[in-house]
Amino acid sequence: MGHRHHNGLKTAALFGAIWGVLLLVGYLLAASLRIPGLVLVFALLGLGSTLYGYWYSDKIALRAMRARPVSEAEQPAMHRIVRELSTAAHQPMPRLYVSPTMAPNAFATGRDPANAAVCCTEGILQMLDERELRGVLGHELMHVYNRDILTSSVAAALAGLITSIAQFGMLFGAMGGRDHSGRSNPLAVLLLSLMAPLAASLVRLAISRTREYDADEDGARLTGDPLALASALHKLEMGTRALPLPPERELVNASHMMIANPFRGQGVARLFATHPPMAERIARLEALAGYRR
Repeated sequence: MGHRHHNGLKTAALFGAIWGVLLLVGYLLAASLRIPGLVLVFALLGLGSTLYGYWYSDKIALRAMRARPVSEAEQPAMHRIVRELSTAAHQPMPRLYVSPTMAPNAFATGRDPANAAVCCTEGILQMLDERELRGVLGHELMHVYNRDILTSSVAAALAGLITSIAQFGMLFGAMGGRDHSGRSNPLAVLLLSLMAPLAASLVRLAISRTREYDADEDGARLTGDPLALASALHKLEMGTRALPLPPERELVNASHMMIANPFRGQGVARLFATHPPMAERIARLEALAGYRR
């Protein structure tokens, strides 16, 4: 299936921006410590994080959700829907998993369509009817076909690395407690430690929200039923509020892959959400279907 949203350009922009932040952090910290080689070390760490995120994104997310593979006998509807949609898209069938949690959600992961996995929680399988589940699975498959999983997984790895490096600067007081004779100033370390992780997070958010809109639209076109996904999103908005996931670190790291924000978010937290507002997503789907209230 063709993709019309230029994800290749967005991926390049994302990597360029987040690598730029990484190298800037490395340069400033290296200048502070007077160890020029640190820039190379941070570049190599960034490359290592990128490769790790590329190869192991599926295992990391599935482990975080304690997901297990399911056979066609266990989940016939899920297998049938994914097989039909994969065939329609001329793509290989992904592996299917179920997570043993009643928090309703779903996600896709894997570095490419040939190495992909789709996971539904027990909660979403009980909450949605088959038509709505088809809409959700179409959305998740389009994340795989658009290579969004690779983009988001690698961005998460690099953002985490930037945060760790910034914390390293604070921990060792690269500029703190020194005089002004050629030494740096502790305020610079503080700004570095606060602003670098924020910048990395904003880069992730900029593409994360757009990819959700893209997957909504492309998934609706794949299934031919935008209102099914709109109905599913409406139920998920209520369901995730009633049964959020616990904010454990592994789950937080995997949350950007899920179709709905799995945590409660109020006030300022909403500004830094990885997902666009449900009302906007639903309105776009309704417009795609030509729906009039």
